[in-house]
Amino acid sequence: MIPDDVVDRVRDEADIIAIIGEYVKLKRVGNSFRGPCPFHHGKNDNFSVTPHGYKCFVCGEAGDVFSFAQKHMGLEFVDAVKWVGGKSGVEVRDVSARTEERDAREPHWEVNATAAAFFRTQLWDTPAGTVGRDYLASRGISREAADRFELGYAPRDPAAMRTALESLGFDPARQLAAGLLVTREDRPEPRPRFRDRLMFPIFDPAGHVVGFGGRVLGTGEPKYLNSAESEVFAKRTLLYGLNWAKQAIRKADRLIIVEGYFDAIRLMLAGIAEVVAPLGTALTEQQATLIRKYTRNVFLLYDSDQAGLKATFRAGDALLANGVSVRVISLPEGEDPDTFVAKAGADGFERAAAASVDVFDRKIQILERSGWFADLRRKRRALDKLMPTIRVTSDNLTRDLYIARTMEVAGISREMLVRELQAGPRPRRATRETATPPEEPAPPARRGGERRPGHGGRGVRAERELVRVLLHRRRYIEPVAERLGAESFADPAFRAIFMRLTSCDLDAPIDELAADLSDDAVALLQDLLNEPGGLDRPEETLDASINALLSRSIGERLSEIDRLLPLAASGEKDDLIREKSRLAVEMNALGRPRWKSFNSPRP
Repeated sequence: MIPDDVVDRVRDEADIIAIIGEYVKLKRVGNSFRGPCPFHHGKNDNFSVTPHGYKCFVCGEAGDVFSFAQKHMGLEFVDAVKWVGGKSGVEVRDVSARTEERDAREPHWEVNATAAAFFRTQLWDTPAGTVGRDYLASRGISREAADRFELGYAPRDPAAMRTALESLGFDPARQLAAGLLVTREDRPEPRPRFRDRLMFPIFDPAGHVVGFGGRVLGTGEPKYLNSAESEVFAKRTLLYGLNWAKQAIRKADRLIIVEGYFDAIRLMLAGIAEVVAPLGTALTEQQATLIRKYTRNVFLLYDSDQAGLKATFRAGDALLANGVSVRVISLPEGEDPDTFVAKAGADGFERAAAASVDVFDRKIQILERSGWFADLRRKRRALDKLMPTIRVTSDNLTRDLYIARTMEVAGISREMLVRELQAGPRPRRATRETATPPEEPAPPARRGGERRPGHGGRGVRAERELVRVLLHRRRYIEPVAERLGAESFADPAFRAIFMRLTSCDLDAPIDELAADLSDDAVALLQDLLNEPGGLDRPEETLDASINALLSRSIGERLSEIDRLLPLAASGEKDDLIREKSRLAVEMNALGRPRWKSFNSPRP
């Protein structure tokens, strides 16, 4: 007899369409694949294969991936499991003896399951769990609902879990191996990884507790903390809720992906069972591959804020690369999946799902609403946002539809678009345009010690030398400001210092110059003040610096014109060509920079 968890694991990992496709010539028909039946050797495409199994509509043969291996290959069930496991990259050791042989992962499963029971007791049966009970009540989660998902509470007391598990025979070494306890170099004594957190047990598809997600209930970071990586827990390969959802996914032939644990729980409580959530990270390639084994129809239901949109499109690309059809469910402004489904219920969700749009159309929709196709320069950048999605799409028909949609919205020829796709992604460069497409949130603040954007880029030494001379020889500020504006600076710190120099009095003290500057800019200001050397020829240095920056600016615009020309209408083309000729004259008038190093990184 084979343990159910072994069978489930092999079945979950198996790609039945790929396996049967090695023996039957299959072609897609709607949501299934069809071919001649290998059992009665028919010639017509009466044999249907889906991720859930196969069926012949003539001879009636039907079953799952193991049935196929048994009937077509003539294998016994044990050998069929081994054979499918080998095809799917799952090691199946002596399956016939598995009932006597202990799985190497069982010690982790046992200690995690025991910890989950401990956390549940702490939540409902101790005074310390009051904070967790109150939080669940504030989210509208009842005791019955919490027990359904085995929610718990990790107490603040650092000894409570360790002591309780030790009393049941789980020594600290085993708790450490499972990631329940952690040690630090400065604190060798093992301490619990989770304290004062609402606990969400995370199950593998076979239903074993392999780790936890913990939401902080007081102050502290991170808001959500997952188990450490272990022999059974790798968050890039797991999906929260898949253990409950897998049968519903096969039955509905669709999957809804949400961002968080509570989002998934809320949908399941509303009767929408085919829902999962990544474990607090962007959807990974491994998760997308796992999803494809259950269905090729995915709906993304993420928050509608900037971060949610960015996660939506990243997940969409990962799924499209695996041949999955991806649609986006949009929610009313101010709603997230948890609050929306709590109010609207399953009927409201289904209405929203019926109004969903393809993930590529959703990206175009956002760009169009923000005017990214109305302006020639921004159109070029909008296309740069669409190209990666077209490139990763593995389904040829879907890819062709995306190309046609892009031609329609951007007014570009198919030949030009295909040429761009084949050329590969353009290298990113600094730009003075501050607006970004709506799916891109603003970049995070820089931390101390990180290199400044643009530092080491083309012309940055010229920026440095120009600002340094002006700090030491302020009488040149006014004539320089007549020739250059702050937009000429690519590096934000140099730009900020230049703006302070041009807005303050010539004799303003340093502390006034430093007012309102970032920590990066203040540190740079101090560095420049400490470099008084090489100021014997300030006018020559300034002239060379200005020429280098003007040349860089003109060169960037010339390159941009070259990219815009293929997209321009005839009238726009004439204007761009005239501008290009004028800029070429200006570039020649500037001459070659006297110091070539101004156009290269400072050593």
